[in-house]
Amino acid sequence: MTFIITNDDGINAPGIKALWEAVNNLDLPLASFERSIFVAPQSQLSGCGHQVTTKGPINVQRLSNTEYAIAGTPADCTRIAITHICQDVKWVLSGINSGGNMGVDVYISGTVAAVREGAIHKIPGIALSQYRKGKKPVNWERVTRLATIVLADLLNRPLEPGAFWNVNFPYLEPEDPEPKMVFCQPSTQPLPVSYQIEGEDFYYVGKYEARDRAPGTDVDVCFSGNIAITKIKI
Repeated sequence: MTFIITNDDGINAPGIKALWEAVNNLDLPLASFERSIFVAPQSQLSGCGHQVTTKGPINVQRLSNTEYAIAGTPADCTRIAITHICQDVKWVLSGINSGGNMGVDVYISGTVAAVREGAIHKIPGIALSQYRKGKKPVNWERVTRLATIVLADLLNRPLEPGAFWNVNFPYLEPEDPEPKMVFCQPSTQPLPVSYQIEGEDFYYVGKYEARDRAPGTDVDVCFSGNIAITKIKI
């Protein structure tokens, strides 16, 4: 049985390496999933949503027996993985994204699109993202440890066909307490929309941290310092 590991930050991003480490840290019963195959974009494609390539070639570079760098979108990666690289895919895991993917972000996020594409084909998946507070660095070692805990839980939970998990880790200072896993509902409020105008050019300047955080939503849970977990259905 096989995990497909992908993302939208590119095959060399630190987040996908953290995800691979988290999978390999799982206890032996879950390690019966014998293979982790990387099928990720050759370059960074954050915010590409569920874009797919239907005109023109998609270059696939086989870097090793378990690594494929694809000149396509995250959804392309999942499509190619489940149709031509592996016939026994049990889970699609995407991330760990450098930046949050909460609420309506799921319609914009390439990280989530990779998992959604698997869910369309009735393959369960988990999208994992790390909320970043401003330009503060990510403690990938801590995120890896938290991801191991989350994966060990979610991989043992029933998930109906056409559904997937969306996970957002909070930003934590070194002295902050360990976060809790909170199953919650996704926010349905829009992102802040604001532009700086210079001549005929518009520059998006909306502040992510200023978005609506209605109590009980994934945005509020994550911004409050806990791990927000939502189940999303096609």
